[in-house]
Amino acid sequence: MPLGKKASRGEAAPAIAAGVELEKMRRRVRLSRLALFTAIAAGPVALAVAVVSGPASAEAAAPDRPAPVRTAAAAADPAGYAQVFLDAWLRSSADEAGSVQARLAQSLAPDVALPDPAAGAQSKLRSVTAVRSVQRDGGVWAVTVAAQYADSTVRYFDVPVAADTRGASFAVTGAPGVVAGPARAAVPKSPYSVNVPSDGALSSTIGEFLGAYLTGTGEVDRYLAPGVELAPVSPTPYTSVAVGEVSASGEAAAAGPVPADGTKVRVRVQAEARDDAGRWPLAYELTLTSRSGRWDVAKLESGTVQGGGAR
Repeated sequence: MPLGKKASRGEAAPAIAAGVELEKMRRRVRLSRLALFTAIAAGPVALAVAVVSGPASAEAAAPDRPAPVRTAAAAADPAGYAQVFLDAWLRSSADEAGSVQARLAQSLAPDVALPDPAAGAQSKLRSVTAVRSVQRDGGVWAVTVAAQYADSTVRYFDVPVAADTRGASFAVTGAPGVVAGPARAAVPKSPYSVNVPSDGALSSTIGEFLGAYLTGTGEVDRYLAPGVELAPVSPTPYTSVAVGEVSASGEAAAAGPVPADGTKVRVRVQAEARDDAGRWPLAYELTLTSRSGRWDVAKLESGTVQGGGAR
């Protein structure tokens, strides 16, 4: 075969390969366009899917994406562990290292020495309660635990506790230290500034609802808004309930007649409950809605607005 023909065939091979690759690229572009036009015709959801999926060549050409950052789960608060330890530690004595309380304290904190109280020198311990937890560096916590004694005195102890990252194991790392109690926080201004008349429909509904909820007088369901479920307190704790001051967060609650359907009001109720053991002041936060000339209870909350949860 002549040399010129051999050269032309050798040059033709890359050209043919390049043509094949070019045709493949054109085919992918046509398929992508077809998918896009089909998605436009099908609607916005399909269009979003088509845009996100895209051709394989575009995905390969995209720059490397950063790997998702995985944050470790928050360690479990060891407040309960510190509370159990301090209760056992305060009830134990170095002279009785074999007692149940002493062995419990030593199992939770083997390196912590037991106290050595003098007989009758201290009031009997009534209860301990964890009141504050602060997480420090290195998985170490400082737990403040309040100890209440029979003479009504209260002492606060700082208990150092180490915890693993999963919150599956704990260890008391040192002896407790007596510290000052937490400072009293400033009380936020109440949002309930509107007085609700005691003889109006709203106060009447609240009184009847609390009577059914706390004393079993009547059915709770008849006072609830549609779709709301709330079981009465069981067993019934009180024999009677009297509503005192009712305050609202808006003027609609103070209006005489029941407003238009769908009007929502939030109120705070001061009540007094009675049983065989005495009188008990109680407070509730309620959300009520108007419907067909009456008020329905839509939500019962506990605590304050800042920290209360729906019940």
